[in-house]
Amino acid sequence: MSTKRSFSLNRIITAILIVAVLCIAAWWGRQQYINSNHEAGFIKGNGRIEATEIDISTKLSGRISDILVNEGDFIRAGQTLVKMDIDSLIAQQDEAAASLHQTETNVAAAEAQVALRKSDATAAQALVAQREAELDAAKRRLVRSETLSREGAASVQEVDDDRAAVLGAQAALAATRAQAEAAVAAIKAAEAQLIGATAAVKAATASVAKVEVDIRDNELKSPRDGRVQFRVAQPGEVLGAGGRVLNVIDLSDVYMTFFLPSEAAGRLALGTEVRLVLDAAPDIPIPATVSFVSSTAQFTPKTVETASERQKLMFRIKAQIPPALLHKHLEHVKTGLPGEAWVKLDPQTKWPAQLSSRFTE
Repeated sequence: MSTKRSFSLNRIITAILIVAVLCIAAWWGRQQYINSNHEAGFIKGNGRIEATEIDISTKLSGRISDILVNEGDFIRAGQTLVKMDIDSLIAQQDEAAASLHQTETNVAAAEAQVALRKSDATAAQALVAQREAELDAAKRRLVRSETLSREGAASVQEVDDDRAAVLGAQAALAATRAQAEAAVAAIKAAEAQLIGATAAVKAATASVAKVEVDIRDNELKSPRDGRVQFRVAQPGEVLGAGGRVLNVIDLSDVYMTFFLPSEAAGRLALGTEVRLVLDAAPDIPIPATVSFVSSTAQFTPKTVETASERQKLMFRIKAQIPPALLHKHLEHVKTGLPGEAWVKLDPQTKWPAQLSSRFTE
């Protein structure tokens, strides 16, 4: 029994020693990685030069009429890059313009109708006043006739005639008032037609404006300064809405993305100085600043050397090259170039000679 207990104890001690050795080895490997990337207050990471890419795409389906730029050309914001076939849109524009003209004519006719109905209403009101005056006169005659008839100075027939005249004047007044009310209703109907015609003009105007916008949108323009990276389509091809024609890179937004361990990433602040050393030009460090630090850690991607390194959690960092500097050296800006990003962890430390940039903004 004692032999078995001794054997078990030895196994436990051996296991503990193995775990301890592994922990020490992992710590040592980690420190070696960090130390290998440090140089007196600096740390480096691997990455590639990248830039914001923009796809120049069609808004509407159609045929490409002409592409005005070639791969590698520098372009300016607002510059026309691609022209689409707009023959069908020109026909739609003519149709919309004709419809607009017709609706404007309808508005003029409706306005004339409103004026005519108002004139009829005015005449009807005048006729009502006339009929009211005639009724008043007929009533006065009837009163006189009845008075004279009681005194024996007028016959019963005259009284009856005057009474009939009053009734006739009352009927005429009622008919005239009905005509006046009909004239007022006609004004409202004409005004409603005018409102409808005016709305039709607005709709036709909107149709014309829409076609004009579609025509302008068939001239594909650059949204910002940059460079044409490659063509996706060629003149004569028919594309659907959203079809890609060109791929453009924004030369005012060039950066390198790289990864650093948590010990270094935790000390970084936005605006920290960086020097980018490209494999293609190792003797020309490019100044940059940290513009982004990931808030979460992730496994290091395969581009960072060995499998053992990939097992470590790293933070993604983005170093931005100043736009003013880029503008001065547009001809030399190329994306996809690999290199290293050296980050200054201590603001008080001066850049070593091999990392001192010769560029000035």
